[in-house]
Amino acid sequence: MDVMRPDRLDEADTDLIKIWIKFVPRDGWLPYDTEGLWAEPLDGHTARVRSIPFLANGIAFGDVLNYTVGEDSTRWASGRVATSGHCTVRVLPTPAGPLGPSAEAVHRCFAPWNLGGEAYSKELPLVALDIPVGADLTGIKSLLDRGVEDGWWYSETACVTDAWRAA
Repeated sequence: MDVMRPDRLDEADTDLIKIWIKFVPRDGWLPYDTEGLWAEPLDGHTARVRSIPFLANGIAFGDVLNYTVGEDSTRWASGRVATSGHCTVRVLPTPAGPLGPSAEAVHRCFAPWNLGGEAYSKELPLVALDIPVGADLTGIKSLLDRGVEDGWWYSETACVTDAWRAA
């Protein structure tokens, strides 16, 4: 899987473009109302998402988005035109828990499933996981639930499929 680290790319140095998502900020969460996602341009004003959302809900790696271009040349998502079947799950390790504030420890827990993922920052070890089509959803959900119950992390689903709900 080709998941891009948003902090290590510059649009001038890649064939990817940045698509901005606008959303309503949540109380008690990060105070942002936009998120930029790397995407592969397709035909017209469509692009395939090539990064994993940390903040925006309802979007997963590989989804195809429509976008408009603003007066300042910013590309704004205007809708999803195709789903990839991937799921996005966010995991934030509990600082006082057995993993400590370590995004790397979270990745190691999910290593048996070879999931793609990104960490927000060292200061905020929020991990956005990409769960592809065909993954062991029952096993992944079981680990997520156990981690919450045992105080390893907090987790939330950001974009899921019917297969995820049924698992």
